[in-house]
Amino acid sequence: QVQLVESGGGLVQAGATLRLSCAASGRTFSSYAMGWFRQAPGKEREFVGRISGSGGATYYADSVKGRFTISRDNAKNAVYLQMNRLKPEDTAVYYCAADGRSYYSNPNDVRKRESYGYWGQGTQVTVSS
Repeated sequence: QVQLVESGGGLVQAGATLRLSCAASGRTFSSYAMGWFRQAPGKEREFVGRISGSGGATYYADSVKGRFTISRDNAKNAVYLQMNRLKPEDTAVYYCAADGRSYYSNPNDVRKRESYGYWGQGTQVTVSS
């Protein structure tokens, strides 16, 4: 069982930087790959990125690649989403999620919501133009 709590959202101007945090409960945090998703009003929840349990591998959506960075600190049971050069289209509720499975035969499965069994409540990020 994993409980997740996001923090760090807010209202910023385009071009600004934000760092989201996700605090996880449980003793086996390092056994979970962690994902970040976001959901804008009227849109489907979409994949942002993922980090492996060890932190050695990361994957990003094309829309954020080069601007966003995911990291984790397993000693602190935390995962982070560093967001640079924010754009108005990044406005959304951001969710962290945990996946107990480390391998998929289809790599695209790591981008699917249903691959993640635990979710946080989300934190709002609003980017003004």
